Amino acid sequence: MQYVTPDLCDAYPDLVQVVEPLFSNFGGRDSFGGEIVTVKCFEDNSLVKDQVDVDGTGKVMVVDGGGSLRRALLGDMLAEKAARNGWEGLIIYGCVRDVDVLAQTELGVQALASHPMKTDKRGIGDLNVPVTFCGVTFRPGEYVYADNNGIIVSPEPLSMPQ
Repeated sequence: MQYVTPDLCDAYPDLVQVVEPLFSNFGGRDSFGGEIVTVKCFEDNSLVKDQVDVDGTGKVMVVDGGGSLRRALLGDMLAEKAARNGWEGLIIYGCVRDVDVLAQTELGVQALASHPMKTDKRGIGDLNVPVTFCGVTFRPGEYVYADNNGIIVSPEPLSMPQ
């Protein structure tokens, strides 16, 4: 499904919230959307690794990495697993790595920046809790849509206007 966030904003101005424009597109899909699954972690991607192994059909993983620019929370191997398991995409308030491979992976990926250093895996983090960053609270079970124009959040699923 191709989403155009300006069109969704025009069609649903009272429903959507717009995330502050700090993110860049790193994935092979430049447009993606779906039901929110959240991971809250800081420089430890253990829960991201766990979640890419489960069926993510119709879902977008929103990862609150605390905005850290010191470690990458997603790389090529996890992105490829996420794509194989049906995830629509990941939005990472933090960094990614292996960006040339991410760009070839059939997955939406938006993040703050790239960084070559992986995280330590200490098993620390929270799954499916509300997370807030860039002026918006992401709640599990709500919906997020992203493209090259930006990222928007809605309490209910949105349809592209005709």
